[in-house]
Amino acid sequence: MAVVMIGIDPHKASHTAVAISAAEEPLGELRVRACAAQAERLLAWAAAWPQRTWAVEGAGGLGHLLAQQLLGAGERVLDVQPKLGARVRLLTAGDSNKNDPNDARSVAIAALRSAGVREVRRDDHAAVLKIWSKRYRDLGRTRTQVACRLHAVLCELIPGGVSKAITAAAAARLLESIAPAGAVEAARCELAAAFAEDLRGIDARIRQTRAKLAAAIQATGTSLTGLFGVGPVIAAAVIGDVRDVSRFPGRDHFAGYNGTAPIEVSSGPRKIYRLSRRGNRRHGHAIHMAAVTQVRHSHSEGRAYYDKKLAEGKTPKEALRSLKRQVSNAIFACLQADARRAAARAGGPGGQQGNDSVASAAGSHPRHRLFGQATPGPGHHPTTAAVSPAPGPARGRGTAGHSSIAATLPPTTPKVQVERPQRSEDERPGGAARRRPHSAARKATGQTAQVKTQRPKGTSQAAERTDGTS
Repeated sequence: MAVVMIGIDPHKASHTAVAISAAEEPLGELRVRACAAQAERLLAWAAAWPQRTWAVEGAGGLGHLLAQQLLGAGERVLDVQPKLGARVRLLTAGDSNKNDPNDARSVAIAALRSAGVREVRRDDHAAVLKIWSKRYRDLGRTRTQVACRLHAVLCELIPGGVSKAITAAAAARLLESIAPAGAVEAARCELAAAFAEDLRGIDARIRQTRAKLAAAIQATGTSLTGLFGVGPVIAAAVIGDVRDVSRFPGRDHFAGYNGTAPIEVSSGPRKIYRLSRRGNRRHGHAIHMAAVTQVRHSHSEGRAYYDKKLAEGKTPKEALRSLKRQVSNAIFACLQADARRAAARAGGPGGQQGNDSVASAAGSHPRHRLFGQATPGPGHHPTTAAVSPAPGPARGRGTAGHSSIAATLPPTTPKVQVERPQRSEDERPGGAARRRPHSAARKATGQTAQVKTQRPKGTSQAAERTDGTS
């Protein structure tokens, strides 16, 4: 019997299902009302096709409950992103109407023909982290909104208002010093007091949510919190969105998922890379906050890597993007190590299926640094019997106070870099002669000040890609 794909276009009040064959021929159509018996009605209708697979559009959104109900009934369910269904509609003849049956058919075709469609899994502990992480983000947005309104009212009571971040206690002390001159100012004082009270309640709920996140992260036993700048909030955001790290073939795919890998926009012989705005923006923001935290602390390993990139001539934004890629690699290595430990505890096969050695983060040997050596020094590059050292400058041992999570990771093999044509020193704008005086003066004085060099337009992102993936 031919395999049947059933596409579902979910809505809040109803769900539309369309069944197609392997040749994309329509076999049936059903529209059910969103109710307690929605899954039973769909299963009874689909009983005519024993070899069936369900494709739900947005199984993490409106279709989440229905997808979980079908999984509970023993069905195979695929999660089709809305963009894939829209592309199928775009590639049609152009004369199809935009309605629920056609949308469901597009979802079924996308699931049938697309290789990147993921299979839906039952909710686990990662779903708990995602719930409380979303609650924490919502409370943060609400607090910002209330604080802005409080600032606006205080500007009408005090000349210049409050120049710094406001707290509920500071606002209460400030309002006590104001003597209203009339009914209008008294009303504004009452409104400001109400905003301060709202701010106090939101702060209390944020603390409670942070405590729940910390308890949920502790229950996972993850090693992510061992990275500098990664606390329970960031770890919960990462694990809640990633869930199963084995769905990423390597750390490059993981970087593309979170937006830390540059996008190639090359044409002909000219190779250009630009900043990526794709991927999971929540995950990318979590990595950004971890990188910023490391930069703000001078003793962190990430700050040493950041200063190294500045000394190489990168701009602060380019250096930060390079650091974010290294943080992404370190997070991916921790997620892999957690998956291996979980598989070992469960008694199943460890590791990650289909992954090569490139999937491991750089510096996974116990004596390797997560971000490489920040300043030149003597080489202390230990090797193992199975892994030979990569060609190039050796890296030093980690220093005290740096993250020790590298000690828990297995050795890796070096990634082979693709050699790209580079301009000579004399062909670049400014030439080698323009930079040599700076280099000589820096060597003579022993300073490590930042030296900004001129580079051809469009080459900074290519250099960043090489630094980020090395």
